[in-house]
Amino acid sequence: MILGPATPDAPADAERSTLDDLFQRAASRRPDAVAIVDPPIRENFTEGAPRQLTYAEADRMVSAIAGRLKRLGLPHDSVVAVQLPNTVEHALTLLGVLRAGLIASPLPLLWRRRDMIAALTLVGARALITCARVDTADHCELAMHVAAEVFTIRHVGAFGANVPDGFVPLEDLYAKTDGAVEPVRVIERLGNPADHVALITWDADVTGLVPVARKHSELLAGGFSVFAEAALGQDAVILSTLQGSSFAGLATALVPWLISGGTLVLHQPFDAAVLNAQRDEHQCTTIVMPGPLATRLADARLIGARDGLASVIGVWRAPERMLVSPTWREPNVRLVDVQALGEIGIIAGRRGADGHPALIGPGRLITPRGTPGAVVVAELARSRDGTLLMRGPMVPRHPFPPGIERTGTSYLRVGDDGFVDTGYTCRIDRDSGRLMVTRPPAGMVSVGGYRFLLRELQDIVAATGPGATLAGLPDTISGHRLAGSAPNRDALIAELIDLGLNPLVGNAFRERRAVETPHIDRASAA
Repeated sequence: MILGPATPDAPADAERSTLDDLFQRAASRRPDAVAIVDPPIRENFTEGAPRQLTYAEADRMVSAIAGRLKRLGLPHDSVVAVQLPNTVEHALTLLGVLRAGLIASPLPLLWRRRDMIAALTLVGARALITCARVDTADHCELAMHVAAEVFTIRHVGAFGANVPDGFVPLEDLYAKTDGAVEPVRVIERLGNPADHVALITWDADVTGLVPVARKHSELLAGGFSVFAEAALGQDAVILSTLQGSSFAGLATALVPWLISGGTLVLHQPFDAAVLNAQRDEHQCTTIVMPGPLATRLADARLIGARDGLASVIGVWRAPERMLVSPTWREPNVRLVDVQALGEIGIIAGRRGADGHPALIGPGRLITPRGTPGAVVVAELARSRDGTLLMRGPMVPRHPFPPGIERTGTSYLRVGDDGFVDTGYTCRIDRDSGRLMVTRPPAGMVSVGGYRFLLRELQDIVAATGPGATLAGLPDTISGHRLAGSAPNRDALIAELIDLGLNPLVGNAFRERRAVETPHIDRASAA
């Protein structure tokens, strides 16, 4: 599906390439090399033993997933929702959906009925792929409830040994990674294949959920900015703690992995001991984690240059706090700060020798900065209202689905000049010319990448009974945290679960005990 004309000033390497093109290129070049690795503690949070696939095995799995989807008879460019944990299935399913000529929509892992029904109804999703279990939650049961409410969903697939009747089984496809798989005929796209919609991620503003559709070229532009700033190079070994359900998660791990043709090591957040063991075992060259956590680990001397580690990619969900973060004190390890501006775009900048964040001003965002052959990945500006505007190769340029702007529902608003307002308040320092984010969008709180309209949550909580209150408080690691109080805490939590709300809302009312020293090994890093 093409939403509009070609993206201007796209990086040369991304002019016609799709995500699947890059994957198949790596599979052809390094068929026997390790492509993707599961978290070693996989069995703690979902079914199945940890897996490690070569490029040849992963390519056959992608084709097997694509083949099964095509046999379902889904119309071309149908939206397929994917809700999976940070395992090999997540990345390979996204690629399988694309290879089948469909559009993938990765859903946040903690979304429950309320958000899923609203989102999938909005984009007319035709299928939903999940797994049997994540932690203690039965995701097959969740998927059944969602499919019953969303009229357009025709098929629900799941990974797992024992999925309910009526589900499309996917676990058996792993048996095909050891042998021949029927080739999937790639549909010839009109025009430039990179200008077609690849993925839909989900933002939120004061009007509700906002579907954000991105072309292959836009995803590659965002991923290239991280790849170039981190100087990853070919065959990088990337260890990622971020879920691939947001643009920031995709642009810092999945896309750089495809560009480098290296190895993607997945970590289900967060356990520092497991992270260190993975880094040592796989000789990771790069780690992707929340920016506040990266600086804290470095200050505690729990991260450093050893066993080939060359760079850390720190993602700031609350970019207004980046400039007050600790100075980076690991001279032999590059820190690339990635400011996540909702689903609109990212700003990637490598810290200088002084350990302070890079100076980035308004105008064209070029990467890698200060080097010959640098390319434009975005353009930054400040609006009359003092908010940060973005446009350019990585920024989405059209509402989705087509015509949604005439329905009265939430949609991506793009100015006539191509700029999209991120909603983040910013200022420009007179002395340095630095553009600094100073405040998140009004009324929104972001908890580890999950964005909430606080007023809406407060109204829901207040309606459950007298005396219940909810607030959004600043949090060093997650950006914000939800904190609530209620006369009958257990009854309120049960009611919020029944309403199908994100578990983070219910957890805001759990009983808390004072802790003298934060336990960094179990810090929330979703």
